[in-house]
Amino acid sequence: MNDKELSLIKKDCNMFFEAKRMIRISVLVVCWLAFAGPTAAQVRIKDITSVEGFRSNQLTGIGLVTGLNGTGGKGPVTRRALQNMLQSFDLRADPNQRLSVGTDTQLRTDNVAVVMVKANLPIFAKPGSQIDVTVSAIDDSKSLQGGVLMVTPLRGLDGNDYAIAEGAITIGGFSFEGQAASVQKNHPLTGTIPNGATVEAEVPFELGDLGSFRLLLRHPDFATARQIADVISSRFPGSAYAEDAGTVNVLIPVDRRLDIVSFVSECQTLTVTPDLAAKVVINERTGTVILGSHVKIAETAIVHANLAVITTETPEVSQPAPFSDGTTQIVPRTAMEVVEERKPIMVLNETVTVGDLAQALNSLGVAPRDLSSIFQSLKASGALHAELELR
Repeated sequence: MNDKELSLIKKDCNMFFEAKRMIRISVLVVCWLAFAGPTAAQVRIKDITSVEGFRSNQLTGIGLVTGLNGTGGKGPVTRRALQNMLQSFDLRADPNQRLSVGTDTQLRTDNVAVVMVKANLPIFAKPGSQIDVTVSAIDDSKSLQGGVLMVTPLRGLDGNDYAIAEGAITIGGFSFEGQAASVQKNHPLTGTIPNGATVEAEVPFELGDLGSFRLLLRHPDFATARQIADVISSRFPGSAYAEDAGTVNVLIPVDRRLDIVSFVSECQTLTVTPDLAAKVVINERTGTVILGSHVKIAETAIVHANLAVITTETPEVSQPAPFSDGTTQIVPRTAMEVVEERKPIMVLNETVTVGDLAQALNSLGVAPRDLSSIFQSLKASGALHAELELR
């Protein structure tokens, strides 16, 4: 490699570093603008809490999907489930066939699949209302495309039946195969039935019997719990107090106990300013870095630069001398050049807001993926005054 070619390579590397730096700056400027906004956001109490006891209940059941085009199960589990269903309709099988159901392959079941059926029952769902259903195969089926779920009871953890599921399954994909090739889109062994279950019994819950209720914080914090109690008590004097960092107890006034729905609604629509902990969340798999509004660093110096190693292979042919016993050989020749991006050492004063921190790192041309290494180093040095969470 001559000097002219090496000069061109250096020029291309510098142009690459400059373009990369501009991309980093543009990304970090966007991040900084997002952080530079107001940090004291008012949020509704209902968005950061949940009322104790107001939750959905998981229902499960095992059923059969029929009408498959040769993509059903062929194993003993499928044959046994099909035989049990036929017997429930008084279609009795031969006793010898029932005994050999595990090994008898004459019973054709490739149009049937055994599935697990799952649904979430809302707390105030009434008999006759409909809920969505998720269906997933548990046998050796290949696809549920075109299948129809037979009537399947869904029961809760207490063993009682709360809903009945049935209907055509939609899988949002497909699966086809031939003798030498196959094609698949999405997951053909899992599907849904919109409004596929009808509620037959509701979960017992008497809202009118409440003399008080508790608000559960999704992210427990003492300061936020105190704010919620103070805001509710300012609207309804003496009606709320914080039990701990994750619980606020609300007493229902006597004159509002005939209209509890309205009282709970008014409490949930009040607004507070959550006091968030200083935290930096880093997802190294995607290069995502999230900085909380209270993140600060002590006075420190940071230098960050890129390094490029350029190698060029120019093998040469070595010819033996005339009338000698030597052989022609290829001799490797490697030219190596190291190009290092020059970056100044920047001293960062103790930051006041996360916007100052983003602006300081922006001036160094730091990419979001590089922030992971920088913040880990800051945490190790004790300069990062925040919790560091790696995912």
